[in-house]
Amino acid sequence: MLIRNLVALMLFFTVIAPILLYTDRLASLKFSSKGDLVEGFATSGFNSNYGHLNLVDGKSSSSVKEPVAIIYSDNKLLPDSAASNWQSNDGIQGVIERKSTRVLSTTDEEGLSQNENPIKEVTDPIGLPNIISGNPNSTSEKNSELDPNLKQEQSATQTSEKTDGGEIVKSRFQQDSVQVAHPNARVRHLKDQLIRAKVYLSLPGTRNNPHLTRELRLRIKEVQRTLGDASKDSELPKNAHERLKTMEQTLAKGKQAQDDCSTVVKKLRAMLHSTEEQLRVHKKQTLFLTQLTAKTLPKGLHCLPLRLTTEYYSLNWSQQPFPGQEKLEDPDLYHYALFSDNVLAAAVVVNSTITHAEDPSKHVFHIITDRLNYAAMRMWFQANPPDKATIEIQNIEEFTWLNASYSPVLKQLGSSSMIDYYFRAHRASSDSNMKFRNPKYLSILNHLRFYLPQLFPKLQKVLFLDDDIVVQKDLTGLWSIDLKGNVNGAVETCGESFHRFDRYLNFSNPLISKNFDPHACGWAYGMNIFDLDEWKRQNITQVYHSWQKLNYDRQLWKLGTLPPGLITFWKRTYQLDKSWHVLGLGYNPNVGQKEIDRAAVIHYNGNMKPWLEIAIPKYRNYWAKHVDFDNVYLRECNINP
Repeated sequence: MLIRNLVALMLFFTVIAPILLYTDRLASLKFSSKGDLVEGFATSGFNSNYGHLNLVDGKSSSSVKEPVAIIYSDNKLLPDSAASNWQSNDGIQGVIERKSTRVLSTTDEEGLSQNENPIKEVTDPIGLPNIISGNPNSTSEKNSELDPNLKQEQSATQTSEKTDGGEIVKSRFQQDSVQVAHPNARVRHLKDQLIRAKVYLSLPGTRNNPHLTRELRLRIKEVQRTLGDASKDSELPKNAHERLKTMEQTLAKGKQAQDDCSTVVKKLRAMLHSTEEQLRVHKKQTLFLTQLTAKTLPKGLHCLPLRLTTEYYSLNWSQQPFPGQEKLEDPDLYHYALFSDNVLAAAVVVNSTITHAEDPSKHVFHIITDRLNYAAMRMWFQANPPDKATIEIQNIEEFTWLNASYSPVLKQLGSSSMIDYYFRAHRASSDSNMKFRNPKYLSILNHLRFYLPQLFPKLQKVLFLDDDIVVQKDLTGLWSIDLKGNVNGAVETCGESFHRFDRYLNFSNPLISKNFDPHACGWAYGMNIFDLDEWKRQNITQVYHSWQKLNYDRQLWKLGTLPPGLITFWKRTYQLDKSWHVLGLGYNPNVGQKEIDRAAVIHYNGNMKPWLEIAIPKYRNYWAKHVDFDNVYLRECNINP
């Protein structure tokens, strides 16, 4: 009997007592009209992991509502897709809704509509959504309404989809419907994928996985074939998007294989440093080769003056004058000054000007060249006389007044320091700007533009033209422009592709900083109308000489004719309309087509001259159409279009 009582007592404490206690606990709970368990979990351990969400800076805790925990006892309350994927081991289905503090302070759980889906995604402490649903669009749209910032975060993180053991992972570049602002975004994306794939290939985590290594190499070859030479999305093949998605999936595997982020960072930094160093070397080599090409005379253009000179002396053309010599000093005609040692370039300038002239008989061309090219220049225009226009060919050696005692620049060009600057090889590496080392600056032909009144004492106005220009319209209107007391009429170069005074002059020198404005607009040499009467009245040549003497050590500006021109004609230049003269065809591949079409003169300033192989192809025809490639001398020298 005693044993029976002990057993009954043990059963009471171990079985019946717990049942009674648990039943009493359930009686104290409240249920909502929806049948949902709505007691707060403020005192239970369940809420302890999320209590920190109630903390809001600058507000009391009373203004913030507690997070709501909802336990669903029936799968019918869950969406089908969520019910199939959201079950725990013990059969309890649950979801915890954690709202942002902004929503918690303004929204009450009683305000939720009955049709609203109560399942929300679980967010991490920094607020990024972990999408755990087969259809992420519904939840992402709803959260975007609650917090607009989520839209940007989601669009930047959604791209490819990978399922592994029921887990859905969203990587960055998955959706077909992602609209990218940049028109070449897919090309850039494919190139970025190649870089990432090469980085993964070089890391230990990938090298230890032969299967992943083979897959990465295969994807790299596929993407490289897909890219080819494409620079725009429109040039990619139709399978580009499939290649992009496949590569992204492989990269996701490569990312999972890496367990050391610091190694990846070090590798990327090493690649960046190596690429920058290669770019620097290539830029330096390109600059050197471009300058070398610009200074080198092509074989055909070297042959042409030799062939013409031989013909000139063998046929005894030296005694035959050009027709129309009486027009050379007529101030009522249109006079052009052209200083060149390039026969073919001078021929294009003359041909293009005459082609567009309303009355070619009123146009007079004064061509001055050096001793080596004098016979060739004469022979060309004797054999190919311009239609009705007048030509004068002069040799610079005949100007005995132009000597070192008169011209400071001649004295400087003949100095030993200048020769050392150009021809000592060890000095080349020390000069950061190689364009100033072009020997063309040693030629006095480039400085003749400062002696126009001395060259043409009986003329009133002269239009100066460079030999790398092409005329597209009649230029006679330039002689009727009122320069308003200025000496030089030129197009200013204050556009975005050009520079101001501080680009050409050394404003750290007090002589420059005290006399000139660093932000003043520069202007273009190459097509300039000069008032020679005003030139003589203001004694411009003497102004040029005085500044050249001050620049004996090249401390005010580097070599060239534009810097001394800016100084000499400071506040003496009249601004012409930009349509008269368009520059940049010798270095800028982005000159606007409309600008070129409306321009009276186009200028191939820069190293990419139209007669060189490095010329910009799309601009070359403007120059080439004024060359007769069927000419016997051009054929003999193998000069082709």
